[in-house]
Parts: sequence; C-alpha cells; structure tokens
Amino acid sequence: MMKKQMRAISIFCAAVLMTVSVTACGSSGKDSSGSSASKENYFDPGTSSENIIKAASEAGKIGNWGIGNEYELLALLTKYDLPNEFVSQAFDMDSFDDDSLMLASAMTYNELGLVKNDYDGGYGYGDTVGTIDMNDEGVAMLEDNIFCTKAFAEKNPNTVAAFISASMKGWEYACENPDEAAEIVFNYGSSVSPEHQKYMASEVAKLVTTDMSGNAVSLDDLGQMEETAMQQTLDLAKQYIKLDDSAAAEKLGTLTLDDVRDTSYWEAATSESFGAPEKTDVTVQLKWLPQAQFMGYYVALDKGYYNDVGLNVTITPGGGDISETTAVYNGTVDFGVTWFCNLISADAAGMGLTEVAQVYQRSGLELVYKLNQD
Repeated sequence: MMKKQMRAISIFCAAVLMTVSVTACGSSGKDSSGSSASKENYFDPGTSSENIIKAASEAGKIGNWGIGNEYELLALLTKYDLPNEFVSQAFDMDSFDDDSLMLASAMTYNELGLVKNDYDGGYGYGDTVGTIDMNDEGVAMLEDNIFCTKAFAEKNPNTVAAFISASMKGWEYACENPDEAAEIVFNYGSSVSPEHQKYMASEVAKLVTTDMSGNAVSLDDLGQMEETAMQQTLDLAKQYIKLDDSAAAEKLGTLTLDDVRDTSYWEAATSESFGAPEKTDVTVQLKWLPQAQFMGYYVALDKGYYNDVGLNVTITPGGGDISETTAVYNGTVDFGVTWFCNLISADAAGMGLTEVAQVYQRSGLELVYKLNQD
C-alpha cells in the first residue's frame, strides 16, 4: 500500500489538468519465466528503435498522457509511417508494469526513475528496460522556459532581466549541487520523496546543461534560446497542434520565432547590463507542484539571489484551476514556467506572451520498454 501511495504522490503530475481512464492493473511485468506474454511484449537487447516502435504500434500498446508532449510522439510515429494513434496513459506506470503497454511515455527525471529504481514508489526494473530518446530520434520539442507578456516586458525590462539573471544563478548552483538543490526543494514543501527528489535533480541538471544534439551547454549560457532547437519545436507545433478556433489555427501557421520569443532580455541578464527593477515585487507560477523540475527558482529564492538584484519573488505552484499561461495573460502573476509548445498555442490564441529564457535545452521525454532476459 505504501508503494502505491508513493507512486501516486510522485507521478500525480498533471492529474488536475486532465482526466484519463486508468488501465486496470494485472500481473507484474517482471516475470522472466519465458511465457508467451513476455515474449510478445519484451524486446531483445540491440533491437532497433524502428522495429520496437512498429511492433508496439501494431499491437496498439504505445502510451502517452496527451497533455502536450504527445506532439513528439506523433512526430515519431509519422517518421516511421505509422498511424498517429496511442493509448491514453494514466499518471502512474502500472500499465507498463502489467504489460498493458509495450512502449510507455516517461520523463527522464520522473517516471523513468520510478520504473528503474527500487526506493519507495519505484518499480525496481533497473537495467532490464530500454528507452527511445526523442532527442536522438530528431523529434524533440523544448520544455520548461520562462515567459511573461510582451506588454509586461516592454514596461519592465530591468525587472525581466533581473529575474532571468537571478534565476539562472539559481539554476547554475542547482546543476552544480543537485543533492543540495533537491533538499532545498523538499524543504519548500515538495510531496516527492527525498530519494526520488535527488534522482530528479540529477536528471533535470542534464536537461539544463545538455542540448538536443548531446553537446554540453556552458554554465554561462544557461537559459539560451538556441535557434535550431526552437525552430524545430515551432515547426513540429505547427504540424501537430490542432486548435478548434479557426482564427487561432490560421495564426499558428504564420507564427515565427520572433513572434514568440525575445532574446534581448536574456542577453541583458547574462551581460548584467540592466538597471534597477521597475517592479520589485513579482510572482512566478510554475507548471506544477514544488519538485526538482523547478529547482533553480527555489535555489535562487533560498540563496538570496533574487534579493541581490532587488527583487522580492513569490513562487506559486502550478496545477490549479488556472494554467500558467492564463495566469500570466490575465495579470495574476508576472512570470510563468511552461513548455514552449504551450506558449506557442497561447500566442496563436492571441495572449501576447513572449519567451525570455529557455531553461531546458533538450526534451526529457523517452519511451520505455522491457528487455528480454537470458
């Protein structure tokens, strides 16, 4: 019972955002007895990603949550000329565990850790699983960024630059000291276990300091808006995001990078060429609850980096009734943290938002599958 409770806490992630049907639990997928069920659902080491994806697609056993990162999966299926179909995946990994899914979506810093590790809430598969990385497949989309409205940025350029500067110092410290960063987040009220929090912190650091091609990102360049990765995300968003409003759909097709991001504030922040903040009391809304996914902001708050640049910052957890894009748009908060594709959709709908820093430099989405054992 304790493991089930910890799994629910650790992966509760978007449950308040969207309701999905939960796959019923069955027998554990860790059975290595050589049964026909395991042979049908598992793969030999060295099997190509293409063959794994095609087999899982044919069986109708590819899962995703459908909360915004399904666009990467759809692009992957298109790459291999497969139907754009997937199973609605619950916010735990039970359907992977019981073999209802052959390929399950997993964020490297969250669900994948629970699949591999045997701490409370983990499934303990260790190295008996393999993964398909969206970055390696060329269909990755950028995730967590910092954004505000264009109007706010134009009115408060020093505030925006100061917030970016202090936040990036927080991210730099967090990436260099992930265990301490995990403890800081835990002390700010995270419901994730300390063990999983440390795992998350180490994996998040990789997403912040490594680009889509696997190259290291200098600590001096944290938050950079790398052109190729941003353009790839925008191109995939245009292809796979479907908007009901015809005017928004038409606008989506015409968006350019300059419509949805502004690099000048990040440049001012990194060169520290900004003056006193115009607005000193600001609030940032996260995409979800306190966890190491957002460790840079909590470190900046805890270490006094925001105070150092003249800001009094309040961090508001996400996951409530109002999304981070809506909260920024209506002025409830000044800054938000969201996936780039969410900002693109919001701007297509006329919200007038702009990205001012790209924190994650690569996608954290992978597809996990089981390996046959000798």
